[in-house]
Amino acid sequence: MRYVCSICGYVYDEAKQGKPFAALPETWTCPLCGAAKSAFAPEAAAKSAAPAPAAAPPVEAHGEMRKLSAGALSILCSNLARGCEKQYKDEEAALFREIADWFAAAAPAAEETGAAALSARMGEDLSSGYPALRGAAVQAGDRGAQRICVWGEKVTAILKTLLERYQREGEAMLRDTDIWVCSVCGFAYIGKEPPQLCPVCKVPSWKFEKIEGRASA
Repeated sequence: MRYVCSICGYVYDEAKQGKPFAALPETWTCPLCGAAKSAFAPEAAAKSAAPAPAAAPPVEAHGEMRKLSAGALSILCSNLARGCEKQYKDEEAALFREIADWFAAAAPAAEETGAAALSARMGEDLSSGYPALRGAAVQAGDRGAQRICVWGEKVTAILKTLLERYQREGEAMLRDTDIWVCSVCGFAYIGKEPPQLCPVCKVPSWKFEKIEGRASA
């Protein structure tokens, strides 16, 4: 039996590894991207699990469009900056980052919701948010949005597995290791060195940024 990582596509082949996947400890992680064991599925199931595009929501009239908060606009501009960076449009990326920083400074401080609430919100994004976005992108024939959706799903999935792991292991999870984040797609990796290639967007290791811990108050 072969098991496939839903994040990076790594295949655990029981015949080659000489050990049943079920016998691996629950603390085992993907050797390529660090995803939790729960992110794997049998190869046949993984191929058939690709969700069908969801029906796109109706497009609102211009006069009824919802206003975005400063925080949401900061996130939007930050994502646009990453998209420009991926296309090597450095000047445009810098401008979007400047706008994102301005909106971030204007946004009110976020309320602390806790790990459980954050994990639940990520689950909602994976179960309903991204399928709806993918459906709208497919309906519009927007291949760029479809690619961003794929990246977003994988990044959200790895963040959810890392959060769940942190809830189980606590600070021990981060002992004697580092946190790296891809500056292009946002993929997060736990290890002494970043991966040679980002498992999501395939940029080289130098595109990863090391995240430093916050200083104690």
